[in-house]
Amino acid sequence: MSFDIAQIPSPCYVLEEEKLIANLEIIKRVQAESGARVILALKGFSMWSTFDLVKQYLPGCTASSLYELKLADEKFGRENHIYSAAYREDEFAEICQLAGHIVFNSVNQWNRFSKQAIESGVSCGIRVNPGIAEVETDLYNPCFSGSRLGVRPEHLKGASLSGIEGMHAHALCENMADSSIALIDAFEEKFADYIPWLKWVNFGGGHLMTHADYDVDKLIERIKTFKAKWNKQVYLEPGGAIAWRTGPLITSVLDIVPTDGLDVVILDISATAHMPDVLEMPYRPTITDAGAAGEKPHTYRLGGTSCLAGDVIGDYAFDEPLEIGSRLIFEDMIHYTMVKTTMFNGVRHPDIGIWHSDDTFELVRRFTYEDFRDRLS
Repeated sequence: MSFDIAQIPSPCYVLEEEKLIANLEIIKRVQAESGARVILALKGFSMWSTFDLVKQYLPGCTASSLYELKLADEKFGRENHIYSAAYREDEFAEICQLAGHIVFNSVNQWNRFSKQAIESGVSCGIRVNPGIAEVETDLYNPCFSGSRLGVRPEHLKGASLSGIEGMHAHALCENMADSSIALIDAFEEKFADYIPWLKWVNFGGGHLMTHADYDVDKLIERIKTFKAKWNKQVYLEPGGAIAWRTGPLITSVLDIVPTDGLDVVILDISATAHMPDVLEMPYRPTITDAGAAGEKPHTYRLGGTSCLAGDVIGDYAFDEPLEIGSRLIFEDMIHYTMVKTTMFNGVRHPDIGIWHSDDTFELVRRFTYEDFRDRLS
């Protein structure tokens, strides 16, 4: 822990600036040595208070919706890409005004919107599905059987793709380098007939290149080989890798409730509202200095403040008894967490702050009743 927890309010997401810079330096090296362009996927990390820093390293953003695209244009102001499973007729003209690259999810969407996009001067691409199985959990696997994401090779045959300048192959989710290589290999094998007339190829996200075990050299060499063979611009668009392990969620104990089983600790956060992947995936977040149930002398079940009966984070053991006011640190809660939060039940949303490199804390956002009220009508 590189911050002073006493200076941080509870609950609060804390972005540690030094850790973000360390990740960005790795990505800078990938770009410099491979020739690829790495753009920020806002679906994984859209904390725009950091964008002045991030855009010193990355050339642009990729969006999944008009609203994300507008955020990229307003707060990042560089290269704008967008991909959506389907575009709306009433939004597409504005998308064409803001985006430099538009990726279509299906031949049908391409046929419907291509004329408008091309006339707007946009570089158009189509998402393809390489059909590889590198992600174990179907919820996050773009290539599971029956996936709606991307066009399979057999469905491209006979399609009129005149005007398409790029292909987007996204098939990973927080994978290591061997999976990155498998994706590029599969793309070359299944879509080789189309590559010669493309200008660019986007190998999507999920390349967890800032993980300590990720073989960055292997990724760099494979991209260099691809570029040498085909002479195409390569894009990567990680969301997770940008903000991987860049900060925690700080929380406090509000109450301890005895039950017919374990004592339940009520925290000032909610799993369903503030860390939904805990319930959706599901997964067990790491708490600093805590262990699995029974590993340490004092075991509790941790729950949130919402009225959802299943708003339970899990069972954890601690060296010392927890008390009302005790602070807990949920690690690695910046990427793919803040972007998914809700205000369900009107539970207070955690603050957002930055622990800067000069060891000062900046509170960049505190959510209010008005934020809750104005979401609905």
